[in-house]
Amino acid sequence: LSEARGTSLVLLYLLALRALVHVSHRRLLSQPPAAGPRDFSAPRARGYLDNITAIGPRPVGSPENEVLAVNYLLEQIRAIERESTGAHKISVNIQRPTGSFSIDFLGGFTSYYANITNVVVKLEPRNGAEHAVLSNCHFDSVPNTPGASDDAVSCAVMLEILNTLSKSSEPLQHAVIFLFNGAEENILQASHGFITQHEWAKSIRAFINLEAAGVGGRELVFQTGPENPWLVQAYVVAAKHPFASVVAQEVFQSGIIPADTDFRIYRDFGNIPGIDLAFIENGYIYHTEYDTSDRILTDSIQRAGDNILAVLKYLATSDKLAKSFEYRHGNVVFFDVLGLFVLAYPARVGTIMNYITAVIAFFYLRKKVIQSKTRAIHNLKKFFTAFGLTLISWICTLVTVVIVAVFVSVIGRSLSWYTHFYVSVFLYGTAAAANLILVHTLAKKFFYKNMNEQYLGDLFFDASLMIWSIALAVITQMGLCSAFICTLWVAFPLLTKLVIQKEFSQKGATMKFVTVYMIGMFVPYVYMMYLSWTVFEMFTPIMGRSGSEILPDVVLAGFIVVMTMILSSYFINFIYLVKSTKTTLVTLTAVFVVTLILVCSGIFFPYSSDAANPRPKRVFLQHMSRRFHDLDGNVVKSDSGIWINGFDYNGMSHITPHVPEINDTIRTPCEEQAPFCGLPWILPVHFMFRLVKNWYLPAPEIILRSPIHFQVLSRELMPQNSVRLTFEVSGPSHMSLYVRPHEGSTLSAWSLGDGAPVASLGGDYFVFYSHGLQATPWHFWVELTAPEKHSDGIVSFAVAAHYFFGEDQKSPQLHALLERFPNWTFPSGWSCTYDLFVF
Repeated sequence: LSEARGTSLVLLYLLALRALVHVSHRRLLSQPPAAGPRDFSAPRARGYLDNITAIGPRPVGSPENEVLAVNYLLEQIRAIERESTGAHKISVNIQRPTGSFSIDFLGGFTSYYANITNVVVKLEPRNGAEHAVLSNCHFDSVPNTPGASDDAVSCAVMLEILNTLSKSSEPLQHAVIFLFNGAEENILQASHGFITQHEWAKSIRAFINLEAAGVGGRELVFQTGPENPWLVQAYVVAAKHPFASVVAQEVFQSGIIPADTDFRIYRDFGNIPGIDLAFIENGYIYHTEYDTSDRILTDSIQRAGDNILAVLKYLATSDKLAKSFEYRHGNVVFFDVLGLFVLAYPARVGTIMNYITAVIAFFYLRKKVIQSKTRAIHNLKKFFTAFGLTLISWICTLVTVVIVAVFVSVIGRSLSWYTHFYVSVFLYGTAAAANLILVHTLAKKFFYKNMNEQYLGDLFFDASLMIWSIALAVITQMGLCSAFICTLWVAFPLLTKLVIQKEFSQKGATMKFVTVYMIGMFVPYVYMMYLSWTVFEMFTPIMGRSGSEILPDVVLAGFIVVMTMILSSYFINFIYLVKSTKTTLVTLTAVFVVTLILVCSGIFFPYSSDAANPRPKRVFLQHMSRRFHDLDGNVVKSDSGIWINGFDYNGMSHITPHVPEINDTIRTPCEEQAPFCGLPWILPVHFMFRLVKNWYLPAPEIILRSPIHFQVLSRELMPQNSVRLTFEVSGPSHMSLYVRPHEGSTLSAWSLGDGAPVASLGGDYFVFYSHGLQATPWHFWVELTAPEKHSDGIVSFAVAAHYFFGEDQKSPQLHALLERFPNWTFPSGWSCTYDLFVF
């Protein structure tokens, strides 16, 4: 092959596949929406969505969440009930549960909730139903955001599904319970209150959870089960516009993504199987002020409604729902093909297929290497040399590109690609491709000098096949369903090789060979590009809210290197088939160098305030007043200031030119004697942020109209050298409790969760508290075992009160500071207090 022809063909091939993948990702509806009275109506659902978001931010405990949103939902439900047919009856219940549980999310903590709100609706046949399927959304939002995609749109979709089903003249076999939960953003509290306390929960045999990790687009099925393959089959059969991936399930459940959903609560506390869906597009504005209803396309609402309505109807008329325990066992391999349909089969079948494919590949390679007994040792050496060279080229590429990413981070140019994604491709993608080609070009020139190009091309194809076959066997042995990807990358290349082997051995790298070769590689390549784009769409925005500990450029560079290695694995042989790679190397190097210079110059600003496509920088600001008490209850230290956290690796470097007083001279000090460094974390995410990337700007003490009250009600000596302390706390809707037993003391029991204290990362204990309206003071007790001599006390308690809404939310100083932030930021601010006590 000539270099121009070989490079052009590979480039055009990859670009054509990329275009196909782009079209499939952007196509929301596979067919025009039906317009019948019994069909889902996106325009009507949009009306619900607009009205919910018009209420404004809806944090738990606020009148907007507990009164206005609840009243609106009840009005719509009653209107739907009035227009329903006689085939079903609708029951409505307002639940205000109080409870507590521990969870291993974010390093582990305990949650306590009081008088939060659930709006529960049951649609069932006139003569009732013994079993039910649950559909869950949440109408609360994080503070300072309208929460359109997370999760008002899901509640709007559920209202319209309720409306559609209520007008059907055909009765369902089972009940459908619609849970509009009012406290999900408080780390899954309302779903826990429902599934552990509501009388209807006992009838639920399966659920569908509607969530968001982005704003609009397609909703991805990213969790199913546990086990219960019949649920996946229900989605496969019923969903009109499928988008599902077992790879996403295994990635999410690995804990790599710092997020969780109500799926966990229903699975762990209700022992119920389900399906978890989430919108994943445009995660850049997830949990920001830009998450507005106008950014969600009507077609996106339509496809979600079509899918969820169809799956709910399928489940509510399925005989398997009533006997779901009989169909529990076994995991499922499932994935959609370009959004057209879903392939699903039992994991045990997948395991057999994987091993058979690997054995066939190993048998082919064995036969190839020892086809001539006299040259078997020679062939074996050549084969493993090529195998080793391929691995070395990958390692060299990874190391080189990671070094570039670290350099970019060190000079303060991290996230240059955050607004301009293709900068990452031109920077890290070209570096990776050039490195791979360079290693093999040098090997060809110096190590394989004067060797036959056809032989080398054949040899390196077999080396790549060997790598994929080993990966297939190993990943299958690990029990991961995602091993099906390796099966694609072994089976199709092997079949292609067998088909064109004769043409290649007789005529070499002809156009016919190249054409058939690329057609044969179509399935694994197009699926990998489809999957990788989904991964990039999910992970790239997460880098803007992953904290200051992770170097986002290193993470993204690593992804790009892995994708380059995968996509190049069956084109490495082309390096040995072309006459030269000089022009390709020079071009890739030039693009890399130019991009690196531009990145170093700062021309690619990470953030954007573009109205149509914003990429805001997230900053949290807490105006806090702190008081530290000694063992006698005296205040030994107090201060007040605005505590500032940037949610990405860049910290405040881009903010300082606009707000000069936020600079490196005001870094946050750690109060070593206090739990969690004496800082009012709303959640235990301290491990995501280094203190050198926190800022503490001195400010006047905040004056609160509704201050917190914290007192000890009793101290009791217990058996076995332990003491029980009982407390009462009253304050705003959100509070955090931090506990640190002193040296020699142990926190042995408390009245929270299941009674067994759960420590967070670092050894301190964290309790997250929230309440709805009219909650009584919070009473709880803790038991500590302690040594007889404890002159400095046995435990430190700290309590933080967070004012997320109302007249105490923003002090004049905080408000003035927020106004000075540039328009490409999303600064979220509130007031809080922190009190430390020693007992």
